[in-house]
Amino acid sequence: MTTTEVVTQTGNPLPNIKTDKEVPLWLVAVTILLPTSFAMLATSATNVAIPYIAGYFGSTVDEANWVITIYMIANAILIPLTGWLENYMGRVLFLKVFITIFTIGSVICAMAPSLNMLVLGRLVQGIGGGPMMPISQAILIASFPYNKRGQAMALFALAVMVFSIMGPTFGGFIVDNSSWQWIYLANIPVGIFSVVLVHCNVTELKNRIKPDKVDYIGFIALVLWLMSMQIVLDKGQQYNWFDCTWICWLAGISLFSFIFFIVWELEYHSPIVNLRIFKDKNFFIGTILGASVNMIIYVTIVLLPSFLQSLMGYTAMLSGMSLAPRVVSCVFMLMIIGPMVEFLDNRILIAFGFFFLGLSTIMYANLNLLISFDYVIIPNILMGIGVILVFIPVSALVLGTLPKTELSNGAGLHSLCKCVMTAFVVSMSSTLVARLSQVHQTYLVRNLSNYNLVFQHKLQAMSGHFMHFASNYATHKAGGLLYKQLLAQSKLMAYVDVFEIFALIAFVLIPFGFLLKVPKRETAKK
Repeated sequence: MTTTEVVTQTGNPLPNIKTDKEVPLWLVAVTILLPTSFAMLATSATNVAIPYIAGYFGSTVDEANWVITIYMIANAILIPLTGWLENYMGRVLFLKVFITIFTIGSVICAMAPSLNMLVLGRLVQGIGGGPMMPISQAILIASFPYNKRGQAMALFALAVMVFSIMGPTFGGFIVDNSSWQWIYLANIPVGIFSVVLVHCNVTELKNRIKPDKVDYIGFIALVLWLMSMQIVLDKGQQYNWFDCTWICWLAGISLFSFIFFIVWELEYHSPIVNLRIFKDKNFFIGTILGASVNMIIYVTIVLLPSFLQSLMGYTAMLSGMSLAPRVVSCVFMLMIIGPMVEFLDNRILIAFGFFFLGLSTIMYANLNLLISFDYVIIPNILMGIGVILVFIPVSALVLGTLPKTELSNGAGLHSLCKCVMTAFVVSMSSTLVARLSQVHQTYLVRNLSNYNLVFQHKLQAMSGHFMHFASNYATHKAGGLLYKQLLAQSKLMAYVDVFEIFALIAFVLIPFGFLLKVPKRETAKK
């Protein structure tokens, strides 16, 4: 065990801190990825539990959705602060504090006597869970040598991607067979054990530069931007977007705060977030590609279970199980992706990955109301293959050209961009489904006409099934049933349109991976 000197931005040394414990890489990976994986699992599992939470507290689904909204706000605010907080607190203390905060939030959620208390618990959870993903990625990149970064990012994907995809299945199983509180109770022993592992196995950050000043103005601008943006995205569809006055005000505040935040952070001498790292070509392009992958993944994670539950009548558990084949293919690809990243051009892997993402998404566009559960297996398998082929190389290359002192800051910004893009696209996809279903309904309703012989024949045939009622009532009943079928077909066509849009995006992004710079192997191994 050795010691290293930590300095402030003014050059004043702090007391020497013990570092460089001889800890196996696999143990370091387990230590930092265990809390990260359970944080991702609890986050995605909560989404399918919202109707049960609303019923438990006697509230509406819109009110219960604040459980998700408040977590995403806290999460988004803390993610870009990861690098600054790590330098200010030190890596070990940073991990202990935020894992403890997440665990306390889990306790509050599990014991919440009211919806307001549950929302408070989710706020605490979001504060604790926000920095876990970027700090995990930064530590893995810094700890593993270049020729093993494929393995490191495979482990990172296992924690982030696989556990996120498993969340709906896990949450559906919990709410169908037990109580939703177990979603949060499961995190408590994991959090306690993780703090012990961090204390024993994580070494302090070398040569960290502790900031002397706190950028309060930048922090306030960041909070205003992300908080107002998240509320607009989550509640916009519910209140018909810009037809609502307070939505317009929040959108304006978000835009102004965003612009002010960028200008301030670029000009201030001690910024809380270093935006200048976007000058790095790999970081800039890799962030765009990483955000795009998240966009496609989460659109399918949100829309496919929604389609199965709303139009096919699946339970929460069955709709979550529809994503299980994706987990299987992800795990299989994680077992072989390490050597592939090491020996093949990563840009080729990224191109093939986007091809598989586009192919799987376009297969979703062939959905209809007569499909069986087996139909979604092949698209999900292809989606899992594409996710890993893109996610692993991009995660390794996006931070690969940054100096080690900027890894945590870069990981935080990278995660923030993915988080913002995910929130934006998930909100827009739900709006697109609602608006496109109205468009298709407008066109399809023209067929319900007295001049349409096919409709008249169908109406008379269905009226015959209700002839034990009065004649006029039977016709009315048959017409209502046909209109219900029209609504279902309109919504189905809207889902198909959205899947086609994102399939096109995936295909368009295929050549963009070749803009990334891959370090020469000889140089990287030194």
